[in-house]
Amino acid sequence: MQRYSLKKYVSLSCLVALIGLGCADDSGAEGNPSDDGHATGDGDGDEGEDEGDGDGDDNGEGDGDGNGDGDGDGDGDGDGDGDGDGDTDPDEGEETDTEGETDTGEEECNDMDDVVLYLSPDDSNSMSSPVQVRERVLKDGGQNLSGVPIRPWEFMNYYSFDYPAAADGELELYAELRAGADDASPYQLQLAVASEVMTDEERPPMNVTLVADTSGSMAGESIELLRDSCEAIAASLRPGDKVSLVEWDTSNNVALAGYQVSGPSDETLLEAIAELEAGGGTDLFGGLSSGYELAQQVWDPEAINRLVLISDGGANVGITDVELIAENAAFAGSDGIYLVGAGVDFNGTYNDRLMDDVTDAGKGASVFITDPEEAWKVFNEDFLSTMAVAARNVEVELSLPPGFEVVKFSGEEISGDPTEVEPQHIAPNDAMVFYQEVVTCAPELVDPDTVIDVRVSWQDIETAQIQELERSYTFGELLGAEATRLAKGAAVLAYVDALRAIKSSLPGQQELILEAFAKLGVAEELMPGDADLAEIRTILVALTGG
Repeated sequence: MQRYSLKKYVSLSCLVALIGLGCADDSGAEGNPSDDGHATGDGDGDEGEDEGDGDGDDNGEGDGDGNGDGDGDGDGDGDGDGDGDGDTDPDEGEETDTEGETDTGEEECNDMDDVVLYLSPDDSNSMSSPVQVRERVLKDGGQNLSGVPIRPWEFMNYYSFDYPAAADGELELYAELRAGADDASPYQLQLAVASEVMTDEERPPMNVTLVADTSGSMAGESIELLRDSCEAIAASLRPGDKVSLVEWDTSNNVALAGYQVSGPSDETLLEAIAELEAGGGTDLFGGLSSGYELAQQVWDPEAINRLVLISDGGANVGITDVELIAENAAFAGSDGIYLVGAGVDFNGTYNDRLMDDVTDAGKGASVFITDPEEAWKVFNEDFLSTMAVAARNVEVELSLPPGFEVVKFSGEEISGDPTEVEPQHIAPNDAMVFYQEVVTCAPELVDPDTVIDVRVSWQDIETAQIQELERSYTFGELLGAEATRLAKGAAVLAYVDALRAIKSSLPGQQELILEAFAKLGVAEELMPGDADLAEIRTILVALTGG
């Protein structure tokens, strides 16, 4: 196995830095506090989102010139701090910038060792940023994306790829491949890990703790959306499910504790939801502490234990403690209390970065609620995929032939070192989808019999035992098969590139926009009538005038 330099593949969890108070703001040149700062080590240098689509400059995030977040500090800013830019400290025993180079300074081609990489997305239902983009452009009529996060993996999570489901209790692997126009062009490779189908009748009991932000900043439409979200959850519960409710501003009030509902839209629960009103300051730490304390008190080993935080993400009183959240994600062993963070904000104060950090630490999904329809989609129509878990700690290993290198990646983390990549949970009725572009310095080694290996391991939700699945694919097999879903993945990532270019006025903006329209057209031809592609086209046209 080839040991790849961290200059090429770096994955850094911002959680670690946050616990150590070392995670920078990633505010970007435009002062945007919402970009997430989770470096993938492949970054393309755009503006502080750690987009994870790398163009080979190893900046992790950046603004296209190696400056990362626009101010020369923070994660993945190209300053050699190891936080996403891939530059490592020789004194720490890592490989130096010259390792693997020839005497002329050109990088050597390793045509002997397979390239083994570990991949991770965010939680399979983290999908806040595409909803925020849609809100800004289609609802608010804005063409300025300042302050809107653009995390590629969330776009891949949000849009549907409809991979066939796995067998009950299992996961399934899929791969698609397309060659470039010539030896120098990247191959397009898309991998998917699909989970089982689960019906409401089949799901385990739910034990839900609602943590409702009733601070003054939630007044108006935000508190209404909070109630909509809670009502959608209430409508999704069945007899025997339990729910707790704590509301918080600068103090905390427990309205319900371990209450067993009679069925959907339980009257007592709906009455408690109707009484939620905004007022006071915002003590996020106090609210989460009370929420987790309550969730621990009512914890049920036979149920799915979820804490749902609904907030505008503000924290102007008290402190925040990501370590507290991480500890509760592993409460009582592997079957923890997982966090779903639902952002609601129409006053321009939404702290996306904070909400993304706490949901990462809480092993859960980050979603954004823009209207009652979105609330009911996330918490009723998609209740199982938002709240349930099909497999825990999913780890994906990709083995490429010698000479290959990933130059673009849609996920959150990629590394040759598995300890650098955080495994993620996958929901039922769902799939983790990874789009990447790969190039080879040894094209002569590629023939129809050349093999790509993919392995996925996970923890069974019932037995806690580790399970594995491995698939081997030949280039001939993949290149001769249909790649419709790959075309959609390419269109989604080209859309993300265009959004980032528009947001930061990057050089080559027009070329990226044209490329997005071109790849969108290819996908639309293969998938006529696809609603996701139609939405992407509508947003791009609104941003660019067509």
